[in-house]
Amino acid sequence: MENFKAPFKDIANDVRGRAACYKQDWIGGLRSGLGILAPTTYIFFASALPVIAFGEQLSRDTDGSLSTVETLASTALCGIIHSVFGGQPLLILGVAEPTVIMYTYLYNFAKGRKELGQELFLAWAGWFTRIAGELFGMLITVLFIQEAIKGVVSEFAIPEAQDPKLEKYQFQWLYTNGLLGIIFTFGLLYTALKSRRARSWWYGTGWFRSLIADYGVPLMVVLWTALSFSVPSKFPSGVPRRLFSPLPWESVSLEHWTVIKDFTFSTSVASQMAQQKEFNLKKPSAYHYDILLLGFMTLLCGLIGLPPSNGVLPQAPMHTKSLAVLKGQLIRRKMVESAKESIKQKASNCEIYGKMQDVFIEIDSSPETTVVKELEDLKKVVMKGENKGENEKERFDPEKHIDAYLPVRVNEQRVSNLLQSLLVAASVCAMPAIKLIPTSVLWGYFAYMAIDSLPGNQFWERMLLLFITPGRRYKVLQGVHASFLESVPYRYIVMFTLFQFIYLLLCFGVTWIPIAGILFPLPFFLLISIRQHILPKLIQPNYLWELDAAEYEEITGALARLSLSLSFKERETPCSGNEADGVEMLDTELLDEVTTSRGELKVRTVSFSEDRKGQVYPEDVQKEGDDR
Repeated sequence: MENFKAPFKDIANDVRGRAACYKQDWIGGLRSGLGILAPTTYIFFASALPVIAFGEQLSRDTDGSLSTVETLASTALCGIIHSVFGGQPLLILGVAEPTVIMYTYLYNFAKGRKELGQELFLAWAGWFTRIAGELFGMLITVLFIQEAIKGVVSEFAIPEAQDPKLEKYQFQWLYTNGLLGIIFTFGLLYTALKSRRARSWWYGTGWFRSLIADYGVPLMVVLWTALSFSVPSKFPSGVPRRLFSPLPWESVSLEHWTVIKDFTFSTSVASQMAQQKEFNLKKPSAYHYDILLLGFMTLLCGLIGLPPSNGVLPQAPMHTKSLAVLKGQLIRRKMVESAKESIKQKASNCEIYGKMQDVFIEIDSSPETTVVKELEDLKKVVMKGENKGENEKERFDPEKHIDAYLPVRVNEQRVSNLLQSLLVAASVCAMPAIKLIPTSVLWGYFAYMAIDSLPGNQFWERMLLLFITPGRRYKVLQGVHASFLESVPYRYIVMFTLFQFIYLLLCFGVTWIPIAGILFPLPFFLLISIRQHILPKLIQPNYLWELDAAEYEEITGALARLSLSLSFKERETPCSGNEADGVEMLDTELLDEVTTSRGELKVRTVSFSEDRKGQVYPEDVQKEGDDR
């Protein structure tokens, strides 16, 4: 009732909260110096490549009515506005797959009607809210795979509205183009997946592995684009087929900048993922104000004929994660220097910890009471050395223990978001270079986005569990596994997973209905009521809560060698080897250990309860009960 009396109260609170730290948002970014360029370029490539791919998909599905120019321009414009005027600068905006789906349906509906036509289809874009979750994420994954398959098949066909008499569309050259398309698609997919996991390589230095892991995907796009020019000179122009998009200064492109429309998405999920509590953000959120600003940006995009941008996954949490690495490196370096200097001066352990705490407070600008609580585990390790009989291996080691017990800190600022948006804007002018990318490379990128999103999706992991025979399920508990495997009976896991799978098929089926497919968000609205009123009657509420928990909670198995919690605390005895032994572990590797591909921070604990093993392998428990 209070919201009706003061309808803009929450928005006003958001504005006041963010206004108080607006100046610091800019100062914090500028003080980072050149170090801010690393997360900037990282998130730029993570944002630009999907937008280019979606632009090619839109161009093909709307017969060129929209193209990569419009998707890049929308992402850049909305990104710049949000980085300057938005509430939460960690949120990354961009054109996403739901936009492509919606506009494709609207175009197909309007182009066959003379009173509308393809020039005016943009004016009929409506309102729809995206309630993202693992089911929605899996649907997007399926749609990505579908688009990749359709794209590869299209390499063997003549595009619509093209002259079939052209040399490049003769059978032998179409066949050649298709085979090259398969090579480039799977080549990009394989090399991108390998480079994404470069941090776990045995070869190369830490900075080199991090470089490949962070920028390997765009490097692979450049590599396979370069290889596409190595075909014999006898090949006709257009083999292999390349991205088609009008240049931003051409008249064909300028036609789209005059249509009025209204279209908006909810950015709640992306914003929540970027502001997970485990990131320990110190500045207030601004959910209500950001949605209001998004409405204005959607209207602005409509007025100039651009597809709207919204909060995107996994780019938003990836941005926060990259800034956590930046801030963590700075704090760690200062604290290690302080500790080593104190050790050289033969200071007591109490003095060593006191100076490290002072350094942390100075850099982090957090209240002392908060810091004392967060550094409590580090203090215990430091103070262990006060005991004369303490084992030498357990004595405080700055390099080892500061890494393990340092809390997550994020450099909350606006500079990186603004810079990456400006780089996206510059990409619009780089369209002559972007048009050199073979379309088959983009189909490989679609497949990469789909496959790379699967790890960390518990729906996918539960589906794989269904194919594991009962005699082998105990092996799941020997590795890192989801917490519900130790607390939820197997039959309820099967029931919940089958429900999600059937519902996924329903949602995917809706997208195939010609014009009614525009209603594909409706099943996700209905899912709210099903989850609240129907599922609790089929699955016990406590089990349902475990299966549908908001956090990604993991438990390390009996054979796990390393466990990292969100404060980087080692909860189990570390394996032999540390910094002194030459083992190299970078901040980025530590964060990769506790982050899913979707950007979720894993809540990881150590627990291998013998009395719960029957949840996955019930036969042993039954036999033990009979023996007794």
